[in-house]
Amino acid sequence: MAAVEVVEFEEFEEYDARPYLRLVTTPQVFRAGPSLAKRRAARARMMKRRRRTLVAFALLLGLVILAWPGHAFGGQSGAGLPSDLANSSVLASGMNYVVQPGDTVSSIARMMNPVDPKVARTELVRELDSSVVVPGERVLIP
Repeated sequence: MAAVEVVEFEEFEEYDARPYLRLVTTPQVFRAGPSLAKRRAARARMMKRRRRTLVAFALLLGLVILAWPGHAFGGQSGAGLPSDLANSSVLASGMNYVVQPGDTVSSIARMMNPVDPKVARTELVRELDSSVVVPGERVLIP
């Protein structure tokens, strides 16, 4: 980059009425660093990179939330029950249940798994080796 400086010399005034022009270079302070266009382009690339990173982070966060265990968001428990029903059922796996008068294997299975008592009944029959329960009998819930 160059500039033009107007220099008036008193000794040349009598010969030429016009001022004397000479080419002057700009100081190093103004020429240091990349040009304005390059800086703007670099900033635009940086902003584009930041936006891309933010979108990627948001997508990754969404995938993590979707992959989180389902029971944390009302999904199914390990027994195949929705978590609210699994927590509200009277009998859970590993509990000892004392059979009351009037109880049957099917009624106990409904207390274990209110959504699908057939699966619970099959497990109970396999655990008891019988489809009959006697009042006062202790049953280990499978």
